[in-house]
Amino acid sequence: MGKKSKNKANRNGIAPTMAQPDSATSSSALDGAAAETSPAEAAGSPQAHSESSGSLKRSSTHDADDDDGWRTIEQGRPIKKAKKLPGAESSRYPAITFSNQARLQSKINVSSLRDLVLYIFADGPAPQWVSIKHRPEFRKIVAIMIPGLEEAMFKGNVDFATYSKLAPDQAIDRVASSPDDYYPRALKKENMPELLHPFADIFPHLWPVRAPGDDKYGKLHSPVQAMLTAPPPKNKEEKKGGVKPVSDPQGWNDQRTRITEFLATPEELVDHQFPSHPALLPEGERRNNFKDPEGWVHTRVEKLVDGSVSEADIEQGSITVGREVLALDCEMCVTGENEYSLTRISLISWDGSVVLDELVKPDKPIIDYVTRFSGITKEMLDPVTTTLKDIQARLLDILHPKTILLGHSLDSDLKAIHLAHPFIVDTSMIFPHPRGPPLKSSLKFLAQKYLSREIQKGQGTGHDSIEDAKTCLDLVKKKCEKGKAWATGESQGENLFKRLARAGTAYRATAGPEATGGLPTGKSSAAVDWGDATRGISSAATVTISCSSDAEVEAGIIRAVKGDPDGLEVPGGGVDFVWSRMRELEALQGWWNRNKLASEEAAGPPVAATSEDAAVCPLEECLKTLGQRLKHIYDELPKCTALIVFSGTGDPREMSRLQSLHAQHKKEYNTPGSNWDKLSVQWTDVEVQALKKAVRAARNGIGFIGVK
Repeated sequence: MGKKSKNKANRNGIAPTMAQPDSATSSSALDGAAAETSPAEAAGSPQAHSESSGSLKRSSTHDADDDDGWRTIEQGRPIKKAKKLPGAESSRYPAITFSNQARLQSKINVSSLRDLVLYIFADGPAPQWVSIKHRPEFRKIVAIMIPGLEEAMFKGNVDFATYSKLAPDQAIDRVASSPDDYYPRALKKENMPELLHPFADIFPHLWPVRAPGDDKYGKLHSPVQAMLTAPPPKNKEEKKGGVKPVSDPQGWNDQRTRITEFLATPEELVDHQFPSHPALLPEGERRNNFKDPEGWVHTRVEKLVDGSVSEADIEQGSITVGREVLALDCEMCVTGENEYSLTRISLISWDGSVVLDELVKPDKPIIDYVTRFSGITKEMLDPVTTTLKDIQARLLDILHPKTILLGHSLDSDLKAIHLAHPFIVDTSMIFPHPRGPPLKSSLKFLAQKYLSREIQKGQGTGHDSIEDAKTCLDLVKKKCEKGKAWATGESQGENLFKRLARAGTAYRATAGPEATGGLPTGKSSAAVDWGDATRGISSAATVTISCSSDAEVEAGIIRAVKGDPDGLEVPGGGVDFVWSRMRELEALQGWWNRNKLASEEAAGPPVAATSEDAAVCPLEECLKTLGQRLKHIYDELPKCTALIVFSGTGDPREMSRLQSLHAQHKKEYNTPGSNWDKLSVQWTDVEVQALKKAVRAARNGIGFIGVK
């Protein structure tokens, strides 16, 4: 292929494909792919109504219409005309195909499905696990998440009457796939239950899909977030290896917020293993009998309400609301196996002045000064006489009920001081890691991203605790000025609906002659979900449709694809991309609300419907109805529409049970005076391995990909 031909192919958005003959991908969208425009494009792209003098259009018989198949709009609404869709046998009909020669080395992820959407409709990279033919001809994409679907349901000998009777720890063994078992399985009706035959009518393969998570830490992340959050676009700074400074989302308005809004709750303090303070315990015997562990002290706070300040005493507009805010940072050395002792403490006030900065000599011999991190040397500590008890006494005089301590991973500092305090603001918590706890972003990273500041630059000289404390202080001040929602979501990437609206690409087949070769244009979208679809990540969609049953979701998908007759709510002709979720199977399986996967969760699951016929299996009936719904949706889709169905996760029930046990164990273990041998919940390597196994099972999802 000559240079001109290559450029022409690239302009027309033809993806590089695998194991496909040249003729399969050489057909260009210039072969007369004229069709009617989407309403958003028709209203906002006047170029679509007249052909450019520089058009690359190539003459062919189906381009002979005088008006090229396009109409203007009247009274703000598009006048629809039959689309010039390629026939099923056409050489330019779009397809998503799998080849055994594809570059497939592991299971695809939920993010792989998202990237498939981005490649077809926006600026995403070409997938290496499937071949996309005639990308410009795709008219719409519909993605449906159906939690509760499992590969075991598609086995020919499955007994649905006993399927749901297995205990969670037994159910996770239903799908025992090996790590190498990542190729899709062909769907053949003779090997499937009859009630699931509609899947074989629509899709050629069942794909193993790995849900987002972290096996090491026993975490399952939200598949909704993974699907609807696009990776941030690359920039020059990232290519150079630098940290991209944060920028406010478009339309962002600062919301001045009191520092008390960022105080860690008692539950969060337990989860992050902060030292226990008696004021955090419920009134009664436990609080009355509280005793500090040997060598520990707690600040003089009797009750949490003692930290409150009357509104009449708060200066108008004050961020600190009458509280004294002190930033704390410590340096430690090694005095034993997994034992760290305090060597320096720095305390900074809200105005940046130094309240306390002392070197401390540990009571035990120092094994390692860790100078490369702490900056502390033997020569510095030799003349020091200040002890840990001296520091504790001074802190008990400085800290009072209206004092808020802030810092980064402050639990480590308080453990080094052997001190408990109930009012904590921790930058590692209010600036959460994109992958969630227990992972934490470093203070150095937070300073680069949110303050455009370089800290901890000393080569071999360690950190400066005053510099680190002031950095924490400035991070909290900025958070108070910007608002609680700032620097929490966008760090993970860009909302998929926003990305499609910003970076969508239209082609001649869907946007007229001027889009020949690809035209940057916004893609419209719809979110069809249970509960209030206007909340959370779905709110960025062009259209949101809230539902309370799968029947309403089914109707909402069809409505979003076809559009409203008057075009007032759903644009005439429908939207380009639809994301939706069916949840009745999830509720029947007992998965709903047993695992907290996303902050946008709606209210609890519906009451499971029961059949009057006792002989009818509820699961069998639910799956049969589900198959019928998918078949109806498929039949209503316009031609050249990509359809993606995925489960999101595998069975999360055993994982959730073990996570609850672990949380209870940590709560009891961190209670002062507790006896490890007498804890109601034990957490040993047996439970650790069981949790890892349960997480692996919960991450075993499935997916289906087809083109109407």
